Amino acid sequence: MAEACRIVAEVLDGIKQLVTSGITTIELDEFAESFIKKKGARPAFKGYKGYPATVCTSLNEQVVHGIPSQVKLKEGDILSLDIGVYYKGFYGDAAITLPVGGISDEAKKLLFATEDALQIGIEKAITGNKLSDISAAIQNCVESKGFSVVRDLVGHGIGRALHEEPQVPNFGRPGQGPEIREGMTLAIEPMVNAGGWEVILLDDGWTTVTKDKSLSAHFEHTIAVTKNGNIILTKL
Repeated sequence: MAEACRIVAEVLDGIKQLVTSGITTIELDEFAESFIKKKGARPAFKGYKGYPATVCTSLNEQVVHGIPSQVKLKEGDILSLDIGVYYKGFYGDAAITLPVGGISDEAKKLLFATEDALQIGIEKAITGNKLSDISAAIQNCVESKGFSVVRDLVGHGIGRALHEEPQVPNFGRPGQGPEIREGMTLAIEPMVNAGGWEVILLDDGWTTVTKDKSLSAHFEHTIAVTKNGNIILTKL
């Protein structure tokens, strides 16, 4: 599983170098698919429940599951990239949100808050804690910065399947749910909106956007819980 996750981290690192004004999201998708296949792995998302691409490319008010297209990135955009890989029987999953050139102060604060919330949530993913300790930490971090966490979409267990139990919400009261145990592998993924938390699904059946058209950011890591803490598997 660590190998699958490392490929995810490597492809995201490669895409970072390509994100610039004028490139299309389909070009980023083509890069990712070629990279993954050269590693002897398989894109986890392509064909999953009918999803047509390797990377979920979600732009500005798009929260998750945006479909790559011929739309060109432009200065001031923010772009969320969510990638999954299947390798030797195991899955890895991670996401980042990147600025395209110079972005607004609000967008900068949103990206910082979302990445910070992910790190704070990961710190709570230790043996003996409850699952909702992760959720509450993420929500508190996000809301303390004036943003909101999406309620309709959650993180998840991961391993031999892309989505496994337990679900990992990004909101809730601490001390609830199952106990975090050694050996758990979790995809923790705060999705954070600059405005309200409500989202809607577009007619393509995949792209989820903020209801109020505010900006949205998404960061995700796959982690493994050990007796000595946790390991971020999708970090180089």
